[in-house]
Amino acid sequence: QRQLVESGGGLVQAGDSLRLSCAASGLMVSAFDMGWFRQAPGKQRELVASLAIIGDTNYAESVKERFAIYKDNAKNMVYLTMNSLKPDDTAVYFCAARYSFRASWEYWGQGTQVTVSS
Repeated sequence: QRQLVESGGGLVQAGDSLRLSCAASGLMVSAFDMGWFRQAPGKQRELVASLAIIGDTNYAESVKERFAIYKDNAKNMVYLTMNSLKPDDTAVYFCAARYSFRASWEYWGQGTQVTVSS
């Protein structure tokens, strides 16, 4: 059974940093494109950052220079470091995996809440 479990969310103040973790089981993060999405209340889910199998990264314009996605193949984990957090970053953050850039995002975690107070 392929599973993704996020952790690391919480309540922080504007300007603070957080690191989200995504633990994968039943799939090897080294063999999948990995991504972080977020969904704020009343808004559509959006892609925040992605990390391709070959190592290419892609970021939403709103988080460039502040967020970074990386993975630890040995631990089978994916991380999202978030710096200079803003109230607009408040959302539920989801980890996701897909077989390649041509595929849809097939595997999802349950999400972790990030709340940034002003």
